[in-house]
Amino acid sequence: MKVVLITGAAAGLGRAMAMRWFKAGFSLVLADLDEARLEQFECELDDPDRVLTRSLDVTDQPAITDLLESTRERFGRLDILVNNAGITHRSPAHRTDPAVFRKVMAVDWQAPVELTLAALPLLRESKGQIVNIGSMAGWMPLPGRAAYGAAKSALTQFFEVLRMELRDDGVDVLMAYPSFLKTNIEANALGHDGQPARHAQSHIGKRKDADWMAERILRAAEERRPWLYPDRLSRIGSLLWRIAPSLYLKLIHRKFERDLR
Repeated sequence: MKVVLITGAAAGLGRAMAMRWFKAGFSLVLADLDEARLEQFECELDDPDRVLTRSLDVTDQPAITDLLESTRERFGRLDILVNNAGITHRSPAHRTDPAVFRKVMAVDWQAPVELTLAALPLLRESKGQIVNIGSMAGWMPLPGRAAYGAAKSALTQFFEVLRMELRDDGVDVLMAYPSFLKTNIEANALGHDGQPARHAQSHIGKRKDADWMAERILRAAEERRPWLYPDRLSRIGSLLWRIAPSLYLKLIHRKFERDLR
């Protein structure tokens, strides 16, 4: 039986992916900082022999090491690693405490990198996959999200290089690029002082359900695709940024004006 490890698994996209992989017959290793939600989710799954949960901070390297050791001990393998846990902010860069930037980079870039490197022995054995939840903010600038965009951009560059380096090992990398989803990441966004952001999220187009995105990620993983761009509006925005950057900046400034204050 194949095994998938998902970070940020207690809610939102992580939970939606976990449910779909569980229904597909996978065993689950679920990690999340929210212990209460994780326990509740575990109770909802009807086959405890196929589920291993850990409440942890993805930036805690000893906890990550223990998680992978527990995965090997419990299931003997790991087929898919999903780097889903993330955090964002809504605050102008010039007014934001640098500690916010450090936290966002630690969770959104450093943690996936370190977890992946630690998991590589298991993934090499299974000729498995790494699934990273990127963002179109890593491709094109969005006001009020300088650190988030920087972290997602760094994530893309690191794993595109790693993809080439792992080619002969049979380990594939899927980079998924959702746009605006109905999840808790924006609800829990940090403000300029590290406290919860006080203004509502700005977004483009209609936000999609997490399960809508999860279904597309599973299909792309089954096909061992390298990239997933599920949203037409995001693809158009990315193209506009490349061919008409001045127009893109004018439109995005108007749409995200409150995020510049």
